[in-house]
Amino acid sequence: MALYRFPCRRGGPLGMHQTKESISDADWVEFLQWALPRLHLRWPGFRKVRRQVCRRIRHRLLELNLQDLAAYRDLLARGPAEWSRLDACCRISISRFYRDRDVFDFLRDRVLPQLACRATDAGRSVLRCWSVGCASGEEPYTLSIMWQADLGARFPGLDLEVVATDIDAQLLQRARRAVYGRSSLKDLPDAWVSLAFQPEGEAYRLAEPFRGGVRWVQQDLRQEAPAGEFELVLCRHLALTYFDESLQEQILRRIAAHMPSGGVLVTSKKETLPAGCELFLPGPARLGTYRRR
Repeated sequence: MALYRFPCRRGGPLGMHQTKESISDADWVEFLQWALPRLHLRWPGFRKVRRQVCRRIRHRLLELNLQDLAAYRDLLARGPAEWSRLDACCRISISRFYRDRDVFDFLRDRVLPQLACRATDAGRSVLRCWSVGCASGEEPYTLSIMWQADLGARFPGLDLEVVATDIDAQLLQRARRAVYGRSSLKDLPDAWVSLAFQPEGEAYRLAEPFRGGVRWVQQDLRQEAPAGEFELVLCRHLALTYFDESLQEQILRRIAAHMPSGGVLVTSKKETLPAGCELFLPGPARLGTYRRR
């Protein structure tokens, strides 16, 4: 891959205004296209959300008193320490309740009832789900609300347990607080908002009964997974969007190792599985995948 050099502005310490003026969008694109593959990340996944990443890197340049991306490239070339900071800058945390409504409708109407029937027939008392890259908790809490508001009464002897993992400790802290702005709830059915949330100033707090079935674990999906097996795994808007194909394969192998026969993997609508995954994801008897077109 070609290496890019960027013009270096000379002068005094870098201020916020100077940073905005001196680094163009084209400069950011070239830098990200150079740096992301070295972190096993995919540029296409970041193209539309790059401003979030660029804003964090800009703040990092200010912390380091670096004048441009060329100076930051030089710092990265000196050793691995700064790469971990850059990796943290590249975490995307866009989330809301009931995101991709048709996916959650399908989970409510078909997937969860089928998994619940199977668990009940097997004499189990817990249906285990894993929310991968849970960010500030909207996805796992959506599962909890869905179960308690709709499905739980149909399976009175069965509890839903959701293990929610994310690498970011601050996001997990926000998830535990369970306080959200109205915009985060815009896709959630109004009846569920009234049932599950209590107004708190201009925000909304999730009521305690809807929080007890969710367990939070700080983990890097690239290195580890929570213990046990999961009948349902939601891995959306993360591995198959932002990670490169070799890393996707490693992660899918790790996920498959934690799913029983007949388990269901849910990806986002626009994500595709890497070529060759059928070697370790041998079909519906082992792992089902739902991606609504």
